[in-house]
Amino acid sequence: MSIFIITFVVCLIVTVGTVAMLMMSRTPRFRTDYSDIARVLDQAISGEINENEWHSVIGYPIRHDEYLESLRRRCQGIFDNHARPWQLAQGGALFSRAGREELNVLLGHLRARTGVAETRA
Repeated sequence: MSIFIITFVVCLIVTVGTVAMLMMSRTPRFRTDYSDIARVLDQAISGEINENEWHSVIGYPIRHDEYLESLRRRCQGIFDNHARPWQLAQGGALFSRAGREELNVLLGHLRARTGVAETRA
């Protein structure tokens, strides 16, 4: 009977501790800023980005900046119309030439509006 009580108390302590830690901790937050979007667009234009990297930045809503959210939605539309993930698997670029040109226009607008410096050397 004493082994049962010890086991029950240990399990209860672990469970209560886990629940308390989960209730006190916050969910992680990633705040996308202008340089993150510029970096992703730059990599997409140069053909150096894969689909997972694209979706990790462009695939999530941006709630703190209306301009960035509209830009993200336009990028998502370009992805829907011009993405070629099958060619990426064969060593090609993620976007067609027309898609890369549209992304280049968006990157130009972003840099003109925010003054984000060009990252390519």
